[in-house]
Amino acid sequence: MSSDFLILSLAPLLVAIISSMSCALLGNFLVLRRQSLIGDAISHVALPGIVASFLITGTLAASAMMIGAGVAAIVTLVLIEAIKRLGRVESSAAMGVAFTAIFALGVLMLEMSDASGVHIDVQHALYGNLESLIWFEGLDWTALFDPAALAELPPQLPRVAWVGLLVAIFVVVAWRPLVIGSFDPAFAASVRAHPLLTDVTLVIMVAITAIAAFEAVGSILVIAMFICPAASARLMTDRLLPQIAWSQVFAFASAVLGYVLAGYGPGWFGHDVSLSAAGMIASVSGIILLFACLFGPRRHGAMARMAAD
Repeated sequence: MSSDFLILSLAPLLVAIISSMSCALLGNFLVLRRQSLIGDAISHVALPGIVASFLITGTLAASAMMIGAGVAAIVTLVLIEAIKRLGRVESSAAMGVAFTAIFALGVLMLEMSDASGVHIDVQHALYGNLESLIWFEGLDWTALFDPAALAELPPQLPRVAWVGLLVAIFVVVAWRPLVIGSFDPAFAASVRAHPLLTDVTLVIMVAITAIAAFEAVGSILVIAMFICPAASARLMTDRLLPQIAWSQVFAFASAVLGYVLAGYGPGWFGHDVSLSAAGMIASVSGIILLFACLFGPRRHGAMARMAAD
């Protein structure tokens, strides 16, 4: 039983937890800045960037994918600004037009190229491929202390781990400008907190985090991870540090519960099947958000408002 867990579940579960918590940490600032669609946009436009990088380089190396997705993210941000200024349309409408059009281009590129034959396909782009992250050397618990066995871990795990560490360092180092710019951009500019530089760096970090998680968990789960835990946490408190703590709890819980329910939930009801882990994690994130909307404290939750009235 322990070997089955180590071989089949340890790596995907850790990837899901780290990715979810990293995205939720950045998602707090996107929610506060009312820029949640930025995470949505970047998670979508990563696809054509990854496909283009493969077509140019012929490799699925992480560095090539990140560069390609990063270029696609920058192009999308420029396109959004162009639509806003030239078409004089509202920000969210410009983002919706830009990221759906570029994502559709990525899907067409997949279908018309050879990329779909090398483990980049529409299904995995949307739903991820957590279940394929198998650690063949995890035969027993001693493998956790064996450097040779650890070297055979799926490469997605160390990748998201390094990105998670980078996200945590970024939030700690840029804490003051992030907080000031999230609540009062004008004041941030007046005290030379460099709001524009902070905004650009935040978007870059969101892009890096989305790209690192993209291959394993797909674009749908990346969107849920950025928005749902942070939005749920925002409904639990009016203070930033507790909000961040709540978002990490919700992110961890949704990853663990979603993965367990996807693998074992149908069996509890007599069905000999399993479900998409990424889809179930996203669903659990949405359910947590629903409960926060209903039962959040004070004025945040619907039940609390009804009781107050």
